[in-house]
This record gives sequence, C-alpha cells and structure tokens, in this order.
Amino acid sequence: VFVALEFPFPAMGAALLQDGLCILFVYFEHVRKTNLLLPASYTDSSDDETSPRDKQQKNSKGNGDFCIKNIKQADFGRREIEIAEQGKHSRLSSLRIQSSEPRYHCKQKKTPPLSSSPQVLMETLSALGAQCRWAACNIYSTQNETRVFAWKGESEDDFWWCIDRCVNVEGWQPNMILDDGGDLTHWIYKKYPNMFKKIKGIVEESVTGVHRLYQLSKAGKLCVPAMNVNDSVTKQKFDNLYCCRESILDGLKRTTDVMFGGKQVVVCGYGEVGKGCCAALKAMGSIVYVTEIDPICALQACMDGFRLVKLNEVIRQVDIVITCTGNKNVVVRENLDRMKNGCIVCNMGHSNTEIDVASLRTPELTWERVRSQVDHVIWPDGKRIVLLAEGRLLNLSCSTVPTFVLSITATTQALALIELYNAPEGRYKQDVYLLPKKMDEYVASLHLPTFDAHLTELTDEQAKYLGLNKNGPFKPNYYR
Repeated sequence: VFVALEFPFPAMGAALLQDGLCILFVYFEHVRKTNLLLPASYTDSSDDETSPRDKQQKNSKGNGDFCIKNIKQADFGRREIEIAEQGKHSRLSSLRIQSSEPRYHCKQKKTPPLSSSPQVLMETLSALGAQCRWAACNIYSTQNETRVFAWKGESEDDFWWCIDRCVNVEGWQPNMILDDGGDLTHWIYKKYPNMFKKIKGIVEESVTGVHRLYQLSKAGKLCVPAMNVNDSVTKQKFDNLYCCRESILDGLKRTTDVMFGGKQVVVCGYGEVGKGCCAALKAMGSIVYVTEIDPICALQACMDGFRLVKLNEVIRQVDIVITCTGNKNVVVRENLDRMKNGCIVCNMGHSNTEIDVASLRTPELTWERVRSQVDHVIWPDGKRIVLLAEGRLLNLSCSTVPTFVLSITATTQALALIELYNAPEGRYKQDVYLLPKKMDEYVASLHLPTFDAHLTELTDEQAKYLGLNKNGPFKPNYYR
C-alpha cells in the first residue's frame, strides 16, 4: 500500500511512502547527565519515586511497548496535542491534507498519543505511512505525559537505555533516522552497525549533530546520505533566533523571577541564538556584553551596539552569564570561582558541555535545590551562584517552545525525511547535504497564512530579468 503526496515543486514530485517505512528518531536537544553523588543537601522531589523502567504499563489496546512516567496522563496529553494543532499554528496538517485519498495509517509501535507539539510530527509521519519509535534526548524538557521511551529526570543510564529500547527490538528495522544531537546515530554506529545496510538516510537538526556528521563524512565513515536541516534558513531563524529571543526571558523569569532592567549580562556567542538573546535582554534594559571567536559575528555584535569582551574581563561584575556557543568548557571552574554572589548561570546552546558543571561537584561546595531546575551552589565563604537546569538547555528545560516554531522545524524535518526516502538512487551519495532551498521556501510559504500575509508575484519580465523561476527558488542553496 502506498501514499502519494503531491508537492508544488518538482524537487519532490510525487513522494511515495511504503507501508513499513520505519522512522526512528531522538527529538530535541542533546543532553548528558553526569551520574555522580551529590552532597546531602541536594534534594529533589517527584510524585512517584519508582523508576519507569521498573513499571509494567499497558495502554488501552494492551500494548506495553513503551516506557514513560505515567500512562494515566494520556488524556491530558491528547488535550495538549489538540492545543498544538489549534488554528493555523500547525502547518504539518497541510502535509496530511495534500496526501492522496484514501490515506493509509500504518501500524505504529508506540503508545497512544500522549503529549504536546512534537507529537504532532509523530502523528503526521504515521498518517503518511511511517512506523515510528521515539526517544527523547533532553532529560528535563520531557514532560511526563510525553513520548514513548522517555520521562522527566532520566539518569545518564536511563538516557542510553531508552535509546537502546527504541533501536533494539525484535522484528523491527529502521530505514530512516531523525536525530537531534547525533546520539542516536552514534549509538547505532557503536552497537548495531549492520542496521545501516537498510537505512536510507539521516536527518539531523542540531549544530552538534551536524558537526558529528561532517566529522564522519571527512573520515570516510558516513555510510548513508545525511540531510543537514540545522542550516536551513527557516530552522536557523525561527528555532534559533526568533524562538530564543522570547524563550530566554521566559526561562529566566520562571526560574529566578529576576528583573532585567539595569542587570549586567554577558552572552557567550553571537550566532543566531546569541543574537536573539542579546536583542531580548537589550530591549528589557539590560547592559549586555558579548564574547565571540568569529570576527564576522564579533563585528555584527559591535554594529548592533554590544560591547565585545573576553569573559575574564567582566566575569566579576556581571549578574547573569548565558552560554550560546554549542562548544565545550566555555565557562570553567576558574570563571565560576570569580563570579560574584548571586550570579545566575545558564546555557542556551545545544550541548550541556558549555558550563563545566562537573567541576562543581566537589566536597568543598554544597548544592542546594531551591526549586525545580534551580540549584544554589555554595562556596565555603558563603558565596553562591544560581545554576539553572544543571547547565542543560534553559528554554527546553525551564520554559516551553512555541507551537508555531515547532511547526516550522517539524515540517522541515518531515520534508527532509520524505526527500531522502524517495530520492532516486544516485541523487544523494554518502555525504552531508543541505536541505534544498525550494523546500525551505515551501515551509515558509505554508506558514505565511498565519499572518494573513500575501506574497508579491514576479511578472514574466521581472523573472527573466533576474534569471529566476517565477515560483522559486529565489535564493541559492548556500544562502543562510
């Protein structure tokens, strides 16, 4: 049985999804949890201390092939999905509408729909004929009514166990990977390399994961085509710039109740995420400093009115430190020791390696949990810093991502999966590719009706003058 998808651009043509297209993915940002013993003053709370791994749960159809916190929250999760699909905020529904009738809903190895916006992507892929297994990558962003193999507050061991449960199941073989951070790809390479014989492609949406793919490609170890959706314009602008411009304030307010006016803030990194954070903080009256290694981004920061500094020049005076680089050891123990009392430290970059949290787990320092995702780390002299989400991604751990942004990024991922799966043999080799610009523009066009926006169309004469097709693409594939 097939599902025919008619898309308004030749790059995709009629996409055919076979029954049995198995899509396996880790969603959201890459996280790790250092599983070390904390001082006795470190406390946490949970409604149920029993590990989900020790529970025997079944859904209403008797299926137990999942591991979540509480299956009883399924009804609440369904209402969350309905909110995410409201109005024009979820353009993923456009993909469903454009599929030929009758649509075929293939059997899925997952629980009943249990949660929020990303579940809309899963249901859309299933409606288009895919068979999905799901694990989450952020141990704090996961809501307990979410996903298939995930729960809030996973340990490092739980994290990898969930990925393995997704991958290692009898009678099931993935043929596509949708990854965020590269952990799933890494795990399959490490534990189940023979699976790549039947995998047709990888779609990756994070800076860290894309770097890993390019490293594999350079070393000649990438054995399937991979699509880099992180560098698509729609993903870069909305998931990184516009989303972070709002969520940085939301995350800080929810966790610390801080007032931004007059606060001195240093933002490490002036990429798209850093630009969004700086713009929001400046608008709220904060004094913003920027650190940057790239001279082009550094010059942009200067032109936008921010003072470019080295971290050690301002570390003693700032009230808030925000990392946005995707790198490791951006803020190290030496910096943490020099911070003033009450300094707030958080991460907006993809990886949790930006802040050297491990260096704070020493006998002379005391950890005090003051509220969910907020720890006071106390020095022997009484100085304390406020560490948010243990150095993990602030906006996913301590706030929410707007459904509109998730709709854009998820639509991009869905189109990338379909393109790789249906590409004729030879179109994509064992390398990393950017999302075709025509698809990028198509994702944007799907979301314009949300704003009652009306595009101007080129005349034949104008299109000929510019050397463009009237229907696009309007930018070269390398444009960002």
